[in-house]
Amino acid sequence: MSNPLDTDAGSELFSNYEAELKLIQADLSQKLDQIPDLQGEPRKAAISQADRALEEAKELLDSMRLEKQSIPQASKVKVNQRFRNYESDIDAAKRQLTTLRDDRQALFGKRYRDDPTNSSAGDQQLEQRQQLLSGTDRLERSSGRLRESQRIALETEDIGRNTLADLGRQRETIEHTRGTLLESEGYTDRSNKTLRGMARRMATNKIITIAIITILVILIIAVIVSKFR
Repeated sequence: MSNPLDTDAGSELFSNYEAELKLIQADLSQKLDQIPDLQGEPRKAAISQADRALEEAKELLDSMRLEKQSIPQASKVKVNQRFRNYESDIDAAKRQLTTLRDDRQALFGKRYRDDPTNSSAGDQQLEQRQQLLSGTDRLERSSGRLRESQRIALETEDIGRNTLADLGRQRETIEHTRGTLLESEGYTDRSNKTLRGMARRMATNKIITIAIITILVILIIAVIVSKFR
């Protein structure tokens, strides 16, 4: 088995999946070791438990496959190698479980018949058991897919909640910016009014100044004319 992943940026969730997978692998290995010593109903129960453990391991592998894409490039080579080792271990466990499941004589005990012509009742019972096992397998696979869909739905809900929170913060920022712009616009209007008032006063002062100068010129001319009379 592989060593635990050193926790670095982007790999903490992968490490959690990896630790959980190790526990499931240990449990699965223990169940596979016990099955050869069992027969009949205990054997069927052990195979069913091993099937569930195998499905959980596959789900974790799928989650790890997605998560390892976000791991830094410097750690990816090491992570990919360990991931392939896990895949190989799970495939080997799946093949071993298939072999144990196909051992029908051990599975059904003394009622199993190699020669189907020996007992029609045995055939019927065998067929019913096969249908039951097939139905159980389908149910477990459906349960696994349902759990995966639920996990994805929860992750999607978290993403949606975070997105709504981000949009709320952006809306507050936009409203604050809009308020600042409106306030600046008010300052600009007051400045324009002040400038227009100053321009009017300057024009008025200019007219008064011109009038005063004109009057002074007229008075000077009048004084000069009166002296020469």
